[in-house]
Amino acid sequence: MKYVLVVLFLGLGIFSTAQEVEREGKKYVVKKNKILLDGNDVTSTFSLEEQAKIKAEFSKLADEIKLKEKEAKRLKKAEKERKKAEKAQKRAEKEQKRAEKELKQKEKAQSNYNKAVKDLEQTQNKYERLKSRGKLSPNDEAKWLEKIQKLNEKIEKAEKKLNRS
Repeated sequence: MKYVLVVLFLGLGIFSTAQEVEREGKKYVVKKNKILLDGNDVTSTFSLEEQAKIKAEFSKLADEIKLKEKEAKRLKKAEKERKKAEKAQKRAEKEQKRAEKELKQKEKAQSNYNKAVKDLEQTQNKYERLKSRGKLSPNDEAKWLEKIQKLNEKIEKAEKKLNRS
């Protein structure tokens, strides 16, 4: 696409400087209402009909140049719009990735919280069973209570992370 634009602009450059009309093997330049040949005004040497024909050919060439310039502007605008659309798409993809990452973090926090609650329940049940059977020494009971306390702290930490995300 870039190469097409470069070629198009080069072509326009050549046409814009070529304000010449070729007639009978001679190149005439039309400036305002004068017809020049090699820099000399030769308007008076032509009849009114020939002057009108030369000017008509010149205006036809000028119209073609204007059309090509309009097409070049249209292509340039279309290229800008395409780039703008690409940027918007990249932005949307980036936003989607960020949202997906945030969702994964939230799911992980929820999973950690659920696991911590489950661990606490299992530990408390085991502690209660051992205590009711009378199989806990004072040292063991202190260790179990410390373990339950740590699991409570773990739940609080997981809950904070869950609320943050």
